[in-house]
Amino acid sequence: MQESYPIDVEAIRADFPILNRQVGGDPETPGEGADDDTPLYYLDNAATSQTPDQVVDTISEYYRGYNANVHRGIHQLSQEASVAYEEAHDTVADFIGADGREEIVFTKNTTEAENLVAYAWGLNELGPGDSVVLSEMEHHASLVTWQQIAKKTGAEVRYIRVDDEGYLDMDHAAELIDDSTKLVSVVHISNTLGTVNPVADLADMAHDHDAYIFVDGAQSAPTHPVDVKAIDADFFAFSGHKMCGPTGIGALYGKEAILEEMEPYLYGGDMIRRVTYEDSTWEDLPWKFEAGTPSIAQGIAFAAAVEYVDDIGMANVRAHEELLAEYAYDRLTEFDEVTIYGPPGDDRGGLVAFNVDGVHAHDLSSIVNEHGVAIRAGDHCTQPLHDKLGIPASARASFYIYNTREEVDALVDAVDDALELFA
Repeated sequence: MQESYPIDVEAIRADFPILNRQVGGDPETPGEGADDDTPLYYLDNAATSQTPDQVVDTISEYYRGYNANVHRGIHQLSQEASVAYEEAHDTVADFIGADGREEIVFTKNTTEAENLVAYAWGLNELGPGDSVVLSEMEHHASLVTWQQIAKKTGAEVRYIRVDDEGYLDMDHAAELIDDSTKLVSVVHISNTLGTVNPVADLADMAHDHDAYIFVDGAQSAPTHPVDVKAIDADFFAFSGHKMCGPTGIGALYGKEAILEEMEPYLYGGDMIRRVTYEDSTWEDLPWKFEAGTPSIAQGIAFAAAVEYVDDIGMANVRAHEELLAEYAYDRLTEFDEVTIYGPPGDDRGGLVAFNVDGVHAHDLSSIVNEHGVAIRAGDHCTQPLHDKLGIPASARASFYIYNTREEVDALVDAVDDALELFA
């Protein structure tokens, strides 16, 4: 069985003890009750991946060995913490092909990265007559943020259509992106449809009109090789918790020349060079955008997570999750009662959003949970897209490096039971 996977899934699973736990009992006393006898099949990776021992150990080593504030002290612990935290930026920069740490700002997550650009750049650069171009498949992190910035500045928000197969209408994109456009913000991979968008082509369109492009890489950086230079992204953002890292840490890539021109988003300690009672000047990149005590342990562990998946090989990671997505697509289409959203199984990222006739997505999620299968149910922070699809919610299974075909089979068996229950 192992030979049929592009990666050593068995060895990888050994790094994630949580995958061995059993579920089914009282959530307030996990693993302690007699009803905790169901194997866990974790298929909610688009929301949050699990964390390997190597990353957990990195966090523990920081707190046990050199816990101190960065950039604030001459003593040895502060020096050690500062070096590790700064080198974490280098690791993340190398991972996505950035020129160096100056182009990597640590944020809490992709949402904060989008807000950083919106407030530090958008409020200063946008005005009446300007447009920001999004797509109809955008996550709320982009859609809500630029919607609110447009209200504050008088700019217009435009939306690239999604066609019936779940792809972006690139002819419509070419119509919307014009000389009034100052920014294009688009998801690299849709967290609902699984569509892998042609972000390099959109970048060319934007740059032809002297506009910037912001690529939301929350679903792509964990699963696909990313080269921000090849994409020619002006901004690229992703989150650590979706790629084996801890929560509360993410990264914003920005071209150095653009970041240099931007004003800080937050003010306070550590982001300043000189302060008087009359005025202040800012620290060099990337620190001018990292005000206050940063998420030090999380940042260092973020780098450990990057190294973990990079050691597996991002081409291998992509091949594995695409294999599982296609397998899940094929298995679920065996049911006449199942509707799957987005492109065909052989042309999507590692997730499948679907509905079962006569069963609300929340009910379906509850039923499959009784089988130990963890999936997402809801609008996946894409309410307007769900409105366009004419559905209130959908169920979503999403896959990562430790998942197997057998876990997909467990999902399919659970869906079959749901159909029998609601027949």
